[in-house]
Amino acid sequence: MRRDFLLLLWGTAAAFAGFAPLLSVVPLWAADGGAGSGGVGATTGVLMGTTVAVQLAMPRLLRVLTLRRASVVGALLLGAPTFAYLLSSDVAWVLAVSAVRGVGFGMFVVAGSALVAELVPPERRGRSLGAYGVAIGVPQALLLPIGVWAAEQLGFAVVFVATGGVGVLGAVVLLGIRESGRTADTDDAPAPVAADPPEPVRYRTLAGSGVLLLVASVAFGGATSFVPLAFSAGTASAVLLAVSVTMTVGRWWAGVRADSEGVGGLLPLAIGACAVGTLGIALAAGALDGGLALVAASAAGLLYGLGFGALQNDTLVLMFRDAGPGGTGTASAAWNIAYDGGTGAGSLGVGFVAQGVGVSAGLGVAALPLLAVLPHAVRRARAARDAVGPR
Repeated sequence: MRRDFLLLLWGTAAAFAGFAPLLSVVPLWAADGGAGSGGVGATTGVLMGTTVAVQLAMPRLLRVLTLRRASVVGALLLGAPTFAYLLSSDVAWVLAVSAVRGVGFGMFVVAGSALVAELVPPERRGRSLGAYGVAIGVPQALLLPIGVWAAEQLGFAVVFVATGGVGVLGAVVLLGIRESGRTADTDDAPAPVAADPPEPVRYRTLAGSGVLLLVASVAFGGATSFVPLAFSAGTASAVLLAVSVTMTVGRWWAGVRADSEGVGGLLPLAIGACAVGTLGIALAAGALDGGLALVAASAAGLLYGLGFGALQNDTLVLMFRDAGPGGTGTASAAWNIAYDGGTGAGSLGVGFVAQGVGVSAGLGVAALPLLAVLPHAVRRARAARDAVGPR
């Protein structure tokens, strides 16, 4: 089991090494081809739109497809089409390639996080999900900011070839995970003959945690798409580095805390940190220049990333707990739908607002839903603290 979990971590890290840099590079590629703010935002919006469409179907698909096979196919569809960006920077072509990659991403992330729940015991789930978050976060921390720099200094072709290659490598690594013969939405042990079959998990059961992740992801989608256009290349790279590094730290910290002190207590602090961080980035983009913009936006990015990382881990653990042992596939799909749907909506929304009133105002608007759900985060934290059952 440890071997398979390590392969999952390495395969996930490779797949995200091929994915993370493109969150900011693909919008730049579209802008280089002449796309306006709406088209630039649509590159991430379309990617996440097809991602969410596939994720909605994943609980049903995972009843007939093993998690390993779904993760391998997903990683391959995510990585291999990256090479096609080289053919054209026309926005229509960029959107078409992004849509195909979204299909792979939707399969990969749902199967991957469900595999964590399959490969580790429930009492170590928080820490293991934290490690899984590190496997996702380290490539983001290193490569999300470097992608912008590499595209500027080395050229888009180098970025697309490198990310496509490492993405395909991730699929090869995941092939080494041993098949369990089980699908995601089945219990670990067969139920007694007399027992009634479990009720299918409904998405509304998981919505209490999902809405918090959704609104935080809106700000993330706006930032990854438009920070490179709001600041100089050096400042943009520093801000994205700050977000991605502390996001990894936040996921690991929340995972360790979940196993030792309980899950959910960080939700209000996480939402508050995301709101303040998003507003800080927006203000720096609109009111500051040079070194002041660099310092202020990077500090805001550190705060946002820490809150968003903690929120990711706590909401995922809570969703697995609420879904029960027979609903890991549905819980994974719901979490990823909230994350990716919010990311796509944020990119599209900030893009359309930016067309009318500027990028700074667009990023500022993304903070408003975070402030609106802060009371709900407090209630959700209390409910999680009072809940009875495995963490």
